[in-house]
Amino acid sequence: MINGRTRWQGFERAWIDQFENAPIGGGLAKCNPIAYWTFEDTFDYIAKHKILAHPLHAKGYPSHGDAKDTIPIPEDGSTKFVDFKFQGDPVPWLDYASERKGRFVGLANKDGSTKTECGIHVAGAEKTFDRDLWEEGAVKNIASTDEVLEIKNSGKESVIVVYAPWCQFCQKMEEEYTNLAAEMGDVGVYKFRGDEEREFVEKELNTSSFPTVNVVKADGTVIKYDSEERDAASIKAFIESTLEKSTA
Repeated sequence: MINGRTRWQGFERAWIDQFENAPIGGGLAKCNPIAYWTFEDTFDYIAKHKILAHPLHAKGYPSHGDAKDTIPIPEDGSTKFVDFKFQGDPVPWLDYASERKGRFVGLANKDGSTKTECGIHVAGAEKTFDRDLWEEGAVKNIASTDEVLEIKNSGKESVIVVYAPWCQFCQKMEEEYTNLAAEMGDVGVYKFRGDEEREFVEKELNTSSFPTVNVVKADGTVIKYDSEERDAASIKAFIESTLEKSTA
């Protein structure tokens, strides 16, 4: 992940390096190219090179959390960055660790501390959903890329959903895909977690977003289900139509 974190943003980031190795056991490696910049450095660079800045800077917002809990700093909106220069007193923005004071106002973390982070940079951020999908029922889990290839080359017809457990669209289709698995008889219905194997699923399973449902024909050809209708009946109809054409 390449991002814009800086040591200037406060105690929790005061020791970040320009590059952070991925943690042992999995996770994100992070590149922080402006780690040693101040907030003022950032605006100096924007002004010097005439780089388009976020439009809310011109309305008094130095940083942005979520839409409903972010306020201007100061609250009267008197400090702004418009047409590559500051209007009003820039000090409320440029004081150490002041940049993000307007984010998540009034919100707290589970431990009661003041919320300042969206969560993507905290420990274990990749594990934002506390359970896997399709842990019960007839949907079979594929544990590795090798198993995916084995299924593709097995000569047997099957269905594979490529998913991410944190994806809200995957979560919404959980019940319908479970129902589909119960109805498919000899056609194996599988799941494969794709957010940890993005290059592989893009190459082998037509996946650029989650969820992606694929029909695997007996000859190993993988056909993507393109419809946004993710109910069991619609997916089943596509599977049956695809497999009928392959045997016709």
